[in-house]
Parts: sequence; structure tokens; C-alpha cells
Amino acid sequence: MPLNKAHSANRIPRIGILGARSAAQSADRISAIRQGLSELGYIEGKNITFEYKWAEGKVERLPDLAAELVNLNVDVIVTYTTPAIKAVTQATKTIPIVMAAVGDPVAAGFVASLARPGGNVTGLSNRSPELGGKRLEILKEVFPKLSRVAVIWNPDAHTFALKELERVAPSLRVELRPADVRAIKDIASAFETASKVRANGLITLPNSLLVDQRAEIVSLALKKHLPAIYPSREIADAAGLMAYGPDINANYRRAAVYVDKILKGTKPADLPVEQPMKFEFIVNLKAAKQIGLTIPPNVLVRADRVIR
Repeated sequence: MPLNKAHSANRIPRIGILGARSAAQSADRISAIRQGLSELGYIEGKNITFEYKWAEGKVERLPDLAAELVNLNVDVIVTYTTPAIKAVTQATKTIPIVMAAVGDPVAAGFVASLARPGGNVTGLSNRSPELGGKRLEILKEVFPKLSRVAVIWNPDAHTFALKELERVAPSLRVELRPADVRAIKDIASAFETASKVRANGLITLPNSLLVDQRAEIVSLALKKHLPAIYPSREIADAAGLMAYGPDINANYRRAAVYVDKILKGTKPADLPVEQPMKFEFIVNLKAAKQIGLTIPPNVLVRADRVIR
């Protein structure tokens, strides 16, 4: 493996990091990876170095950036989001790849199975479709009049998550109205669709595009006074009403464990892909006040964090 060569040459191992977003947008996640490595005894410049490549939101740049990391002969590549992982897996079949976060790596073809990844790819999945039903239950609890929910989703990536919502919705007496969002230009029209179908609630399914465009999504939701729940803490931090989902930063810290094991000689094929183990529920009372909604005390006490 690459590290064995690195050891024989007394070379400090190099970790390649490929991000679909900018360095600034990814700061928290990269900090989590570096923190995880630090806790395992890695000190930058002493026994580890990093090579960063950022696509700055331009997905079309990812293949070239992935090729650049491969040409640098880094020892491990850490990346996240489906487009970035796809670019790296197409660029190399030998350099170990650690996925810090991805929806369904099996369906995407990145690994053969979660238990036995095979090949040179392993890491962490943030797939947790059962959380969709839980989000719908929370939204109904907060807003009992909920009857018709707009679901902002990407049909190319969210089939399993939508199915979970469809399973739970009838028991809550809620109708789902999916609104497709494949690109930035689709966001405004998705909210127009929500208005046309008279939705009185909103759910967004996990997607890196929706996280990147959270300011626009939250602004439109607040403007239309839609009680909403999101899958990411970043959206709640951006004035989203509520967020419930995996603690993504915990995933990124955990990715460091994979890097460590690979650097010590374990093959990616022998490291099972992990699913989320830590979740967080965040309530933004500022957003609630803006749409005239009172969050019940029994919901507030369950929140891991309340933004006041």
C-alpha cells in the first residue's frame, strides 16, 4: 500500500482532501477531521501533511481536481458528497478513499456492500432514511394543523428517503407534495409549487446542494410562513426552524479513524462502512417567532440545542 512505500522512504504520509465546496464553507468539517487525527497522535508537518483541492461549488471541476490528487500520489484521499466521491473513484482504483459523508454508497456504486466494501473505498454513510419519518412526526407535533407537506427533494438521489416519508405520512394524516430540485434554478419553482398545492409545512431531504443554498431556502420558507424541519444543523444555524439528523461533524471526526487504520496497513476493503450513530435535534426560536409559531415545551426539552 502507499503508506508502506512512504515508511520505507521515511516520508511523511500525505492526506488528500477533495471538497465540492470552498475551504471557508467546509471549515467546520475539515476542522473535525483534523481534530480526529490530532486525537490519534497526528501532528501536521511532523507525521502527517495535507493536500487540499476545492471545487468552489463548481461540480464540473471535480474530475480534474481528483486527478491532481492522484498525480500527487497522496497516501489516502478523504472526500464527501456524491459528486466528489464519484470523481475520486473514477480517478483511482488503487489509492485508498475515505468517504466522510455520503447518502447511499451502495446504490451509488462506490462499495459492494456496507459490511464488505471491496475495492479501495470505505468510510461513513449518513444514510438514515428512518429519520424522515421522525422529522415528519416532530413537525406534526409542533404544528398539529399540519395537513399538506411540501417535500423538497432530488429525484436522482432521494428515492429511499421519500419512501420512508410515504410510509409514515398516512398515520399522521398528512399528504406529501414532492417538489423536485436538481439544480439551484429549481429552488424558487419548488416553493411556487408548494404555494400552488397549499402546503402548510415543509421538509427538505438530505442533499449537499440544499445545504449550500440554505440561505435562499430558509428565506423562502420564512417568507411563506411555512413550519419546516431540515436534515442539517447548518440550516438551523441559518435561521431554519428545526433540524434533526446525524451529527455530521461526528462523522468527519470518525473519518480520521479510518485514515489512521489505513495508514497503519488495513485495506479499505476490510473496513465496513459505518452508518450514523449520533444524532442531534436543534430548534431555532428566532425563526419560530418570525412565523408566529410557538414550540411546545415538551419538544423544546428534547432539543440538543435551542437557538434563542
